[in-house]
Amino acid sequence: MLIESPTHRPGTPETTTTATRRRHDDAPDTAALFARMAELEEGPERDAVRDELVTLWLPMAHRIAGRFRDRGESIEDLRQVAALGLVKAIDRFDPSRGAFESYAVPTITGEVKRHFRDRMWALRVPRRVQELRNKVRVARRELTQNPGSPEPSVADLATHTGLTEEEVSAGLEALDSFSTLSLDAELSADDDGYSLADTLGAADSSYDVVVDRESAKEGLRRLPERERAILYMRFFEDMTQSRIADHLGISQMHVSRLISRSCARVRDEVLGQRTGNRGSGPSTTA
Repeated sequence: MLIESPTHRPGTPETTTTATRRRHDDAPDTAALFARMAELEEGPERDAVRDELVTLWLPMAHRIAGRFRDRGESIEDLRQVAALGLVKAIDRFDPSRGAFESYAVPTITGEVKRHFRDRMWALRVPRRVQELRNKVRVARRELTQNPGSPEPSVADLATHTGLTEEEVSAGLEALDSFSTLSLDAELSADDDGYSLADTLGAADSSYDVVVDRESAKEGLRRLPERERAILYMRFFEDMTQSRIADHLGISQMHVSRLISRSCARVRDEVLGQRTGNRGSGPSTTA
């Protein structure tokens, strides 16, 4: 950062100004290297100069990455992203437009911010909702910056940001979408603590049984009376095939064939009906 301190005083002859430089330790003087790289054609020599510039400016990229620590991303990954931004800044920099640091800092910072915007969301949300989240987050911070300030309501945030209450609500929901909670996370500190997974419901197999029973009703009604009686005695009264045969005065083998044939008929009708329902689309009339 350059701060010029004028030494000229009113009423005295104008003298040369003295430039007081306050630069970061990681901001080397590489103007000559940038000028040299701009003059070189693509090739090994230009690549060597480019690599040297990356090495010299890499500490600055790491410093910028450090500003974003403790936001859910490891510092190693943030440094990689910042280094990528540094390379882009070096490749795009025009030495005739000023100091490299003034160009590189926003370029690297923007690269890190894009990483958070595009890569760090636990749930993928639209760009517009991400922008609403940022506006709501900034508004909450501004409204609660004074000690003792109450938590702002949706209406307060809407007034402060100029958004509608629906937009503010969407932004508040997005605040909880940036990170997720593990299903194994303990929700209770007691000895009988339980995890989040323990509170989630599971699929009830009984629902499938209800669906199957309702689907089979029509097929059972269409069976001959004797076959319906055989199925009732076998599966509801828990009678053996030999007892059913004695009761009806037929052979056990005949009972077995009737049971198999009846079950197959009902099953085929149910499966055929489901296939037909899936294949049928909305009908149109000319």
